[in-house]
Amino acid sequence: MSERAPHDDPDGSGTDPTTLWHGRFAEPPNEALMAMSISIRFDQRLWRDDLAGSRAHVNGLLRAGIIDTDETSAIQEALSQVEREFETESFEFFDTDEDIHTAIERRVTELAGDAGAKLHTGRSRNDQVATDIRLWCRRELTAVAAKVFALQQVLLDRAEAHRYAILPGYTHLQRAQPVLLAHHLLAHGWALGRDVDRLMQSVARLDVSPLGAGALGGSSLPLDPAATAEELGFASVFTNSLDAVSDRDFVAEALFDLSLLAVHLSRLGEEWILWTSEEFGFATLTDAFATGSSMLPQKKNADIAELARGKSGRMIGNLVGLLVTLKGLPLAYNRDLQEDKEPLFDSVDQISLVLDAIRGMIATARFNEAAMREAASSQTVAAIDVAEWLVQRNVPFRQAHSIVGALVRRHLAGEASLDSLVTTELGPEAAALLSADSSIANRRSPGGGGSQTLDSQLSAYRAMLGREQQLIE
Repeated sequence: MSERAPHDDPDGSGTDPTTLWHGRFAEPPNEALMAMSISIRFDQRLWRDDLAGSRAHVNGLLRAGIIDTDETSAIQEALSQVEREFETESFEFFDTDEDIHTAIERRVTELAGDAGAKLHTGRSRNDQVATDIRLWCRRELTAVAAKVFALQQVLLDRAEAHRYAILPGYTHLQRAQPVLLAHHLLAHGWALGRDVDRLMQSVARLDVSPLGAGALGGSSLPLDPAATAEELGFASVFTNSLDAVSDRDFVAEALFDLSLLAVHLSRLGEEWILWTSEEFGFATLTDAFATGSSMLPQKKNADIAELARGKSGRMIGNLVGLLVTLKGLPLAYNRDLQEDKEPLFDSVDQISLVLDAIRGMIATARFNEAAMREAASSQTVAAIDVAEWLVQRNVPFRQAHSIVGALVRRHLAGEASLDSLVTTELGPEAAALLSADSSIANRRSPGGGGSQTLDSQLSAYRAMLGREQQLIE
């Protein structure tokens, strides 16, 4: 899309007729003011939403008898022409186009003449931009949720393909208990399910049309906000015009949802950084989803996982920045609210990149089941099973914990292997519990990491994906 110089000053007033407020001022805006005010660089991505809102608003003006059918047709055709120009990247911007709303209105007026000059009747940029952002968020947050859903599906596919693989589960990054790899992968999937739920709840809450609220107090014209809301597909319409133009709760909520999603992806990325290291060796990345070193020929780096970890801080910063912007604003609209768009757009862009890349990384990686099993086969990892065996024989848990803990201490001091110590002190039945396979087989508690509850968990997980798919669609 190209840029052109501003219009000349045809009336010789010394003011700039391309600004939306030029009639009130005796001199054109200062360059420093315009440089600080212009948002066209980043808000032009709202063009589809601005056109949608404008079409509905024009139809509302027709219903109200403010414009006639000929004027409506001229404006709607101009809006269609603008749409074609954006789609073909031939729309020409002027350097006086302060924002996407100004640019589109200016072009519509060029195309439709006096009829185009009626486009903004009964509307303010305040309710216009609020409408645009809600339309954008409704679409883009749903698209993010769809990407999360796709990652959840990959986790399910990998879990089903490796349902018998065993690895150590960790607390404090210390080996704690043997668990199924499927159980571990689905743990991330359940967390992502909450992210989808939050995103779609946010979409439901923001699905309110502010169009018709005007600058802050509505309009004396016979507009019908409910009708334009219905035309735009909104679930409801505003009930307080002051709140409608000043509310950015939905942007803050979206940024929180995206930040927490980023935190979950960061945690996932951290594990894959560890798992693909030579020290762990639990997984190997394909060449297409890894990078090398500019100096060290042998290197294969999990850069996707590292960037997922790094970008979480950026998205948390976007959330905090907006909250600080909002915290001291009086009603109704204030220009500070222009600062809502860049963090929102950036967070959606970044999370989309991360989701696509990390999904591909996990989908194509090779799991090293032997290395996982070896790490999970340390006899001390199943020590809790011996303690619980004692509990089943009426030994108080604290006493059982002390007995087994003392045997582990003697083993680590080099006295003997743990299974031989357990055999001597507690018998062969207890010693047989120290294997990873035995531990997994005996884990029966609902929702646990053993094999006996995996089928029910897989069934519940698939049901969750089915509900999510319905929400997203």
